Amino acid sequence: MAYFTHINTMGEAHMVDVSAKPETQREAVAEAAVSMNPTTLKMIVEGKHHKGDVFATARIAGIQAAKRTWELIPLCHPLMLNKVEVTLRADEQNNRVVIQALCRLNGKTGVEMEALTAASVAALTIYDMCKAVQKDIVIGNVRLLAKRGGKSSDYTAVDHD
Repeated sequence: MAYFTHINTMGEAHMVDVSAKPETQREAVAEAAVSMNPTTLKMIVEGKHHKGDVFATARIAGIQAAKRTWELIPLCHPLMLNKVEVTLRADEQNNRVVIQALCRLNGKTGVEMEALTAASVAALTIYDMCKAVQKDIVIGNVRLLAKRGGKSSDYTAVDHD
């Protein structure tokens, strides 16, 4: 039977106690997509945006966000991440930027929220940097692509390579 781990027997939200869990290597990969006009994407790709390197700024924002997830999402544990990698790829065929965030650690709890937060904040940073050029940019498809490690089984999104 499935149950919510962040809800206690009285139905109240609480932080899960992970003190008795063994440390294992854990990893998660998440993605987000930022859709925009072809001219906006071209400006980013060619490095002609007046605010500077959009990809570099979004990458750093995503990394910083992963490290601070516990401050942003209630009930998340503060984690000592071993690796955070944020990659951004221009998908010119679909007029979008695809962001992937990988988080890894040796710990007692998973890093899915850190990967999702990294991808989301990188996407928000792209929006913030480009909103003066285009206001109707769309952030979407924020999702977990894969996770491994820990007690629960590994997961890979069905349509993910």
